[in-house]
Amino acid sequence: MRRGSWKIRIVIGLVIVAFALIQRWNNKEKNPYTGRVQNINMTSEQEIAIGLQSAPEVAQQYGGLYPDERLQTLVDAVGNRLIQNSIARETPYKYEFHLLADDQTINAFALPGGQVFITYALFKQLNESQLAGVLGHEIGHVIGRHSAERIAESNFWKTVSMGASVGADAGSLVSGIGQNTLLTNGREDELESDDLGVLFMLQSNYEPEEMIHVMEILKTSAGPNRVPEFQSTHPDPDNRIEKIKESIRKYEDQAG
Repeated sequence: MRRGSWKIRIVIGLVIVAFALIQRWNNKEKNPYTGRVQNINMTSEQEIAIGLQSAPEVAQQYGGLYPDERLQTLVDAVGNRLIQNSIARETPYKYEFHLLADDQTINAFALPGGQVFITYALFKQLNESQLAGVLGHEIGHVIGRHSAERIAESNFWKTVSMGASVGADAGSLVSGIGQNTLLTNGREDELESDDLGVLFMLQSNYEPEEMIHVMEILKTSAGPNRVPEFQSTHPDPDNRIEKIKESIRKYEDQAG
């Protein structure tokens, strides 16, 4: 009886894993703005809704919004200039730019659907072109649908882990594989966003070389004890600088 029960558990586990694989395959779609085939399980409307719902709580974690409308107006102007001069204007996303009050944490990030944030700690170190580089990079995350892709990948690995756990006590192993997959995708996301950021800067008449200075600021802020690349979701700033230089050459060559 025990052997029969064990076999049933194996079969159920395999069915769950097969379901996850079929679902993942059916979720494949080509991003019309980047041309990349992705595993996505939500619509752009759902991305927008998630971003709008999450934005207030996220802002609060960084001390709320910076209380200077003049500086917020500058952030809006640079962000909207990037939108109007790039493919971002053709997307369904609702872009909003938020200057956060946190003057200690150097950070910028985007929620799905177009909510873009930058802390005052980073903002105060940037000139306008460098700000454009940061915002362009974050717009790239939105257009690249990176958050939606990570959500779909996370759901996939949770289902696979559940199937493995039914058949045997292997859930932690499979979960580990999922984490490594998300980590690798995160690095690729950053590089894709850097590339898009360079393109948006050029299209908006900003100097793309200023993106290199942004990387140098990030490198300096991290200090000599920064996390090695293989332990981080972000590529090392030195590696990103080389890729940014490649992007600049590529787009300048295309422009003739």
